Amino acid sequence: MKSVLVIGMGRFGLHLAQKMTELGNEVMIVDKDPDIINELSSRFSDSMIGDCTDESVLEEIGVEDFDICFVTMGTQYSSAVEITSILKDLGAKKIVVKAGRDRHTKILKKLGADDIVYPEREMAEHLAVKYSSNSIFDFIKLGDDFAVYEINVPKNWIGKSIGGLDVRKKHNMNIIAIKSFGEICSSVLPTYVFRECDNIIVVGKEEDFKKYLK
Repeated sequence: MKSVLVIGMGRFGLHLAQKMTELGNEVMIVDKDPDIINELSSRFSDSMIGDCTDESVLEEIGVEDFDICFVTMGTQYSSAVEITSILKDLGAKKIVVKAGRDRHTKILKKLGADDIVYPEREMAEHLAVKYSSNSIFDFIKLGDDFAVYEINVPKNWIGKSIGGLDVRKKHNMNIIAIKSFGEICSSVLPTYVFRECDNIIVVGKEEDFKKYLK
């Protein structure tokens, strides 16, 4: 369990705070709009009405006591810059900032942000990959080059074993799980024989996966 501070209760901030709570973390939310906090306060461990561009507000919160501080007002760039700088000065352990544009990254990093996230862009990339092929059911990016894909079993693999197909050598991808009728099996043996109902979950370089799809 981690202690988490989420500053800014827009749609992204709210969804983030809710999910962090569902995962068992202690979450404090802050927003300068009293109507928003009054509506949401009962859902979270703690809440506060305040403008976090005011250093005294963050001092009162005690940001150094949180494991992670999220700054989630991506469209209010000047506010995000001010808050990031203050959090760093006050000794925040980890600062994650939602940004709207790539050119903001360098400034936010210099001011002390540990991670920068672009949720709209990341979701757009996810959807583009997922719906670019009828073979892809899901996709998770791992860094700049690698990704995890859930795909249906190619027809010419059905009835053949993983070892016999030598997927790793031929396609430079590793099968990490098999999904059948909604159930996932992560103990994948070379002797496993593919069935028509299977989806496979593979990890590999995006470049190699694109070659496979072609």
